[in-house]
Amino acid sequence: MAEAPQSPARAAAPAAVALLVCAAAVAAYWPALVGGFIWDDDGHVTRASLQPLHGLWSIWFQPGATQQYYPVLHTLFWFEHRLWGDSAAGYHVANLVLHLGGCLLFYRLLRRLAVPGALFAATVFALHPVCVESVAWISEQKNTLSLVFYMASALAFLRFDEGRRIRDYGSATAFFILALLSKSVTASLPAALIVILWWRRRLSWRSAAPLVPWLVLSAAAAIITPWVERTFVGAYGAAFELSAVQRVLIAGRAVWFYLGKILWPADLVFIYPRWNVDALAAWQYVFPLTALAGLAVVWSLRNRTRGPLAACLLFVGTLFPALGFVNVYPFVFSYVADHFQYLAAAGAIAALSAALATALGRVPTVQVRLGAAIVLAVLSVLTWRQSSKYRDIEVFYRTILARNPDCWLAHDNLGVVLVQKGKFDEAEGHYKEAIRLNPTYPEAYSNYGNVLARTGHWLEAADEYALALKARPAFSAAEYNWGNAMNDAGMYGEAERHFRNALKLQPDYADARYSLGNALANSGNLRGAIPEYEAALLLRPDSPECHANLGLALAESGRIAEALPHITEAIRLRPGYAEAHAYLGFALSGAGRYDEALAAYADALRVGPNSPEIHYQMAAALQKLGRTSEAADQFAEARRLGERR
Repeated sequence: MAEAPQSPARAAAPAAVALLVCAAAVAAYWPALVGGFIWDDDGHVTRASLQPLHGLWSIWFQPGATQQYYPVLHTLFWFEHRLWGDSAAGYHVANLVLHLGGCLLFYRLLRRLAVPGALFAATVFALHPVCVESVAWISEQKNTLSLVFYMASALAFLRFDEGRRIRDYGSATAFFILALLSKSVTASLPAALIVILWWRRRLSWRSAAPLVPWLVLSAAAAIITPWVERTFVGAYGAAFELSAVQRVLIAGRAVWFYLGKILWPADLVFIYPRWNVDALAAWQYVFPLTALAGLAVVWSLRNRTRGPLAACLLFVGTLFPALGFVNVYPFVFSYVADHFQYLAAAGAIAALSAALATALGRVPTVQVRLGAAIVLAVLSVLTWRQSSKYRDIEVFYRTILARNPDCWLAHDNLGVVLVQKGKFDEAEGHYKEAIRLNPTYPEAYSNYGNVLARTGHWLEAADEYALALKARPAFSAAEYNWGNAMNDAGMYGEAERHFRNALKLQPDYADARYSLGNALANSGNLRGAIPEYEAALLLRPDSPECHANLGLALAESGRIAEALPHITEAIRLRPGYAEAHAYLGFALSGAGRYDEALAAYADALRVGPNSPEIHYQMAAALQKLGRTSEAADQFAEARRLGERR
C-alpha cells in the first residue's frame, strides 16, 4: 500500500523550524557579526604574501607558511579574502553559516541514530554560549569548518555501514580527510564511530575494519600536530614542562570544568585563569578520582544500558587532545578554553538532551515545549551577552581582565590597542602590569619600549628592548623595534645594526628590510638603501610605503625614469598618500616637468597636512617657471608653517 502523501503544512514544518533556529542564532550572535578582528585573526586571514595564486601552493606544501598546517581552512580563508578582502563582517558571517550548517548535519546524524530529543539537542548546540568563542572568533573558523566535515563524514559512514555502498565509504573518507586538514582534533572520529557502533550493537570486525585506514590517518595527525605546535607555534619551554602526574591532574579537572560550563554556562571568559597544578595538593586529586569513579559507575551499567558509557567515552575521547597530554600553545596562559570543547560539547549536549527527553516522556507535550522554549530563550540571551564581548577589541580585552585580572597576556595586548588609540599613559600601566605578572614575557618589554620610544625616551626604550632580547635572544621583533627607535632618534648606525640583526633571525622579515632601507637613506647611503627597498618589495609587492620610498631614493639618485613608476604605483595603491604625491612632485621637478610637479604638490596638500616642505618645493618649482610672485607667497607660507612647529 502506497504511503499517504504529507500535507503541505506538515512538509513545510521542518523548514519553518530551521528558519526559526537560524533567525534566533543570527539575533544571538549579532553583536559579534558586526564586530572586528581580535586576538590572532590577522595571523589567519590570508596575509599579503599568500594572496596571489601561488599562495595556494605555499598553503598546501610549505609547512610554516600559515600558523598551523590546516590547508583546507587556509584555502577557504584564501577564497574568502578574494570575496571580502579585509572586511571582518564577511568572515563573521561565514563562521556563523558554517556553525549552523554543522548544527543541521548534527541534527540529521542524531535523527539517523534515533537519539531522543534530536531537534532540541541541535538547537541547544546552535544557541549555547559555550560555542560563542568558536563562532565569534574568526581564527576558530577551523572549528566550525571541521564540524561540518566531521558530521558529514559520520553521516556518510553510517549510510555505508547500513548499505555497504562503496560511494558512501568514499565520500565518508573524503569528508574525514577534509576534516583532518581543517583541524586535527577531528582525528577522534574513527574512535567515536567505533563507540557508536558498539552502542548500536553493530560492532563487529566487518563494520569496524573500514575504519582502520582512518585510524592510521588519525595517528599521523596525532604525530604531525604536536610537531607543528612546537616548531611553528611555539609550544615548548618551561610552561610545558609538566610531569605525568600533573598532566593527569589537569585532565581530571578539565573534564569536570567543561561539563560544568555546558550545564551552567556562567562566567565564560576568553582566557580563564591558569591553574596552579600541584602534585602535592591532595584536593587536586579529587577531580581525576571522581572522573574515574563516574566512569566506573557507567561501566557497571553497560549491560543494562550502553548510552551513559558511550556518552562518557565520546565526550572524554573527543576532548582528549585538549586535556593536557598534548602540548598546545594556549597552555602558556590557560589549560582550558571554550573553543577546546566545541566539538565535544555537541556529543555531551546530545546525551543530556536524550536523557531529559526520555525522563520527560510522560509529561504533557505542551509543558515540555514550554520548558524547552524557556531554556532556548535563556541560552539565546546568554549567547547574545557573550557575543557582545567580541564587538570591539578594547571591550574584548577589558572583559578578560575584569574576570581574570592576573592575565598578563591580556594586559599586554590591551596595551597594544591603547597605543593605537594614542592612550600612551594607560598603555604603559598595562605593560608594566604584564611585566610584573610575567617577568619572562619578552613581548611586554618590547611593547613597553615602543611606548617609551614614541615619547622620546630613547635610552629607556633601549633598556626594555635589551630585556626583551635577554628573555628571548632570537626575538626578531624586538631587534626590529629597537632599530625603529634608534632610527627615530637619529642614530642611524645603531638602527642599521639592529635591523640587520632582525634579518639574520628572520630573513623574510619585510618590515625590517624596508626599515633598513629607511635607515640607510636617512644616513645618506642611497646606494645601499635602494637594494633594500627592492628586496622588501619582493616580499611585499603591494606596499605603498616601500614603493614611495624607493621612488624617492631613486629620484634623489638622479634615476628619475626608474623613480616615477614606483611613486605612481604608491599613489595607485593608496590615493590619499600625501607623501607619495609630494615625492611625485619632487621627481617631476627633477625631470624639468614643473607644471606637472605643481599639480602633484597641490594634490599632496589636498589629501594631507599643510606641510612647509611642500610649500617650499612648490616655491622652487614656481621659480623655475618664472612665476616669482607666486613663488614668494609659497616661500612665505613655508616660513610661517615652519615657525609654528
